[in-house]
Amino acid sequence: MIVTTTNSVEGRKISEYRGVVAGETIIGANFFKDIFAGIRDFVGGRSGSYEKVLLEARTTALRELEQRAAQLGADAVVGVDIDYEVIGANGSMLMVSASGTAVKLEF
Repeated sequence: MIVTTTNSVEGRKISEYRGVVAGETIIGANFFKDIFAGIRDFVGGRSGSYEKVLLEARTTALRELEQRAAQLGADAVVGVDIDYEVIGANGSMLMVSASGTAVKLEF
């Protein structure tokens, strides 16, 4: 499955639009990760714990997007947009959503 942020796939013609697809995930940030990330932010440097959570959430959302496109018989998803939103009490949850257009490609 080709997944791209562009509106087309270079060298391939879109033969059919199958519809908008999306994948979402919500992940809670662990209390201890928050404490250590706060310390790291205070002294400087990257927060590996948050980076790992972001990667996991983005990967899950994109995987769901691909599965939904495959269910529609698509070969690719074009125009993919990934959004991040902090939700929940005190911003304790991270929502990542990915959306795009499922398409069939000519060979």
